[in-house]
Amino acid sequence: MSVPPVLVVAARRTPFADAGRELSGLGPLEPAAAVLAALHGELGGCPVDDVVLGSATGPGGDAARVAALAAGLGPAVPGVRVDRQCGSGLDAIRVGAALVAQGEDVVLAGGFDAGSAEVGGYGGAGVRRAAFAPPGYPDPEMGPAADALAAELGITRRRQDAYAARSHARAVAAAARGEFAAELVPVGGLAHDPRPRSRLDTGRLARFRPAFAPHGSVTAGNSCSVSDGAAAVALVSGRTWAARPVPALAVRTAVVVGGDPARPGAAAAPAVRKALARAGIGLDEVGAVEIVEAFAAQVLACTDALGLDPTGADDDRVSPQGGAIALGHPWGASGAAVVVRLFARMVRHRGPRYGVAACAVGGGQGVAVVVERVDA
Repeated sequence: MSVPPVLVVAARRTPFADAGRELSGLGPLEPAAAVLAALHGELGGCPVDDVVLGSATGPGGDAARVAALAAGLGPAVPGVRVDRQCGSGLDAIRVGAALVAQGEDVVLAGGFDAGSAEVGGYGGAGVRRAAFAPPGYPDPEMGPAADALAAELGITRRRQDAYAARSHARAVAAAARGEFAAELVPVGGLAHDPRPRSRLDTGRLARFRPAFAPHGSVTAGNSCSVSDGAAAVALVSGRTWAARPVPALAVRTAVVVGGDPARPGAAAAPAVRKALARAGIGLDEVGAVEIVEAFAAQVLACTDALGLDPTGADDDRVSPQGGAIALGHPWGASGAAVVVRLFARMVRHRGPRYGVAACAVGGGQGVAVVVERVDA
């Protein structure tokens, strides 16, 4: 294969912690700066052309520039914050890849959020979240939308609980094998993911009450948690990589699609289809699939639409190290975290040749990135 134009050569994240818990005293910028500093160190301190970070809330202003300065990258390194809600981290990677394709040599891209700053807000009892859609369009909260999608598609409570139990079990097992160690950047005294539960099986999950409707199927147990954390990757140009080749992921394509604002959880599947079609790759060729697990209902809607069975035939293909249901969901970081998962599976563990990361976004958008393993 000829040298690809854009490659991921490093991928790191902080531990993810439930809002109000281990990282609640930090705010969003310290985890973001920690991840950027770790990536910069992994690159040997080489010059960085730009920093692109996504967040769904954030502290306001250009937090990416602030985080770059806090990471010690120097005043010559610019930064920009992007917001595509819970797809922000994956969209930041899409934007960063485009910048590299247009001539930059090194871009750090990813996302961050501090759910602790929004507890009681973001659609809860406190400050209301920003609108996902204008008046005249549906603008549901993500939880009720996931519940409605499950009812519409016939995704049962039993299936959702089974998927959630799998997420926790897989994350616990991966942590026990040390599979997260190489990607984790300690921050705030926390060096591991505290959320995954070893005994959260389907029997325990069946006791959870519906979270959004009296007879609904979405519960706190088969949903993600509001979390704190950051994740990012280092994107380099083909010429930079060729000067010092290392095992990497080539970014084959990255896309975003729009969909029905009333069905935000359904938009990841068409994004995956569009990305694969643009890359000229069939889904049957893709051995690693990572989808942001905001809700089990939303993941199952996507995998059903794509013809995948994550609790059956595709058990080792779809998120086999667990996902946001177990690890947590710092909104802006989660899209970058699924690329961190692909890097771990495909590069560190020399896994499948092709992988895809996807995220469904509030307001009815979907983001997907297709990558290919490149050996040095």
